[in-house]
Amino acid sequence: MGAEKRSRGYCGWFLVLVILAVVAVAIFLAVKKKSDHGGGDQAAPVPGPPGAIQKNYADALKIAMQFFDVQKSGKLEDNTISWRGDSALQDGNQADIDLSKGMFDAGDHMKFGFPMAYTATVLSWAILEYGDQMNAVNRLETARGSLKWITDYLVNAHASDNVLYIQVGDPDLDHNCWDRPETMTEKRPLTQVNTSTPGTEVAAETAAAMASASLVFKTVDSTYSSTLLKHAEQLFTFADKHQASYSLSIPEVQTYYNSTGYGDELLWAASWLYHATGDQSYLEYVVQNGNKYAKFGSPTWFCWDNKLAGTQVLLSRLSFFGANDLSSSIKSGLQNYRKTAEAVMCGLFPKSPTATTSRTDSGLIWVSEWNSLQHPVASAFLATIYSDYMLTSQTAKISCSGQTYRPSDLRKFAQSQANYVLGDNPIQMSYLVGYGDKYPQYVHHRGASIPGNAKTNCRDGFKWLDATDPNPNVAMGGLVGGPFLNETYIDSRNNSMQGEPSTYNSALIVGLLSGLVTTSSVVKSFT
Repeated sequence: MGAEKRSRGYCGWFLVLVILAVVAVAIFLAVKKKSDHGGGDQAAPVPGPPGAIQKNYADALKIAMQFFDVQKSGKLEDNTISWRGDSALQDGNQADIDLSKGMFDAGDHMKFGFPMAYTATVLSWAILEYGDQMNAVNRLETARGSLKWITDYLVNAHASDNVLYIQVGDPDLDHNCWDRPETMTEKRPLTQVNTSTPGTEVAAETAAAMASASLVFKTVDSTYSSTLLKHAEQLFTFADKHQASYSLSIPEVQTYYNSTGYGDELLWAASWLYHATGDQSYLEYVVQNGNKYAKFGSPTWFCWDNKLAGTQVLLSRLSFFGANDLSSSIKSGLQNYRKTAEAVMCGLFPKSPTATTSRTDSGLIWVSEWNSLQHPVASAFLATIYSDYMLTSQTAKISCSGQTYRPSDLRKFAQSQANYVLGDNPIQMSYLVGYGDKYPQYVHHRGASIPGNAKTNCRDGFKWLDATDPNPNVAMGGLVGGPFLNETYIDSRNNSMQGEPSTYNSALIVGLLSGLVTTSSVVKSFT
């Protein structure tokens, strides 16, 4: 009896131990699954050529690209916008240069060089990373054409080594008029930076635009590409040698595109110049000046005024794919940029330990009342690029304070922001003008608000601003400012805070949609 009882006791304890072990394994797997979004250390397969086309993103991309045509200045070629015509043909005449091209900034008729150059740089980056995807939906040539319309202007605006015209028009005069660009009569003075009134950030951003665009045109127009690169190198030298903020040199610019510093533009331009030239001195520049300008360990928002997050992601490209000819000091310095880029990504995951709280209840990144969509779309664009860097380099995951995330998590975040813009939001409205069944009808845009056959001058056109009817013309593809933090939107022509589209918004949404338009995209060399 005693032996039999003891045997059953051993068996009972054995069963208890087995059950405890099973429970422990289950807990371990649950914790691991919670902390490893996607599971395991194995990297996802390297994507192949562009995969299946995502129709919603393809349709939105085709619409988004049209806003560049809406915004074109000068003598139009192959015009596809019925209510647009030639405009600003005399721009630059007083300086004997042709500044008729370029694009109007937003809903007005100003040409601001700082955000225009940023538009060109972002559009170039989008083409370089996702040109194959654009081509899959027949948008690549359209994108190149829009980019060249800007860079043609920038080439002419760089009148000599140390002279760059950064603005056409007087914003006070311009904003006191409400008229069509085809019939505007207000004076359009020119503003420049030079050695006496330097402007490092705008010169450096223009250098970045020229350098990145030189890569876009390298295989399709080598002569034009070389011209762009020459201007880029000259402008970077000018920007670096004569360091001063254009906001201090020309205080009048503070009202519209005030700069908070130029260190980010210097790093951004040098990064693009390395990719365009292969000259390692530019990498030495970003490494040597990293502690001074890069704010390592402090994630920032990518926008027309701050290029740090973009620079960190762009330089991560070199860390992901290696450059065996680089010195150990450069490689080490580049790791600092990649670590901060990862910190940027970690802030975007909704449940990350370091997740930003700057978002709406529905999950849209939300940083600023003015043009609120710029930051979520820019963040999603960077997340898409970083996800593809990880996939192509077979990097399985990144760690965010103990929790790990995979490329698919970054793509899921990017899709959530894109879908919100396209109508998956509490008011079920697309913020991309012309996309879907419901989108803003009272966009803050002079040309769109005035009938094409209307005879107006500077002042009497304001009756169209105050009109109660929807815009007679559709500012097709414009990405408006976006919702308030409480996710409401007031569709009023006088509501420029929420209802004004801009070319730099367009560059960002084109980049994002191009990255999402097919199911896969392998990262390729820029050269």
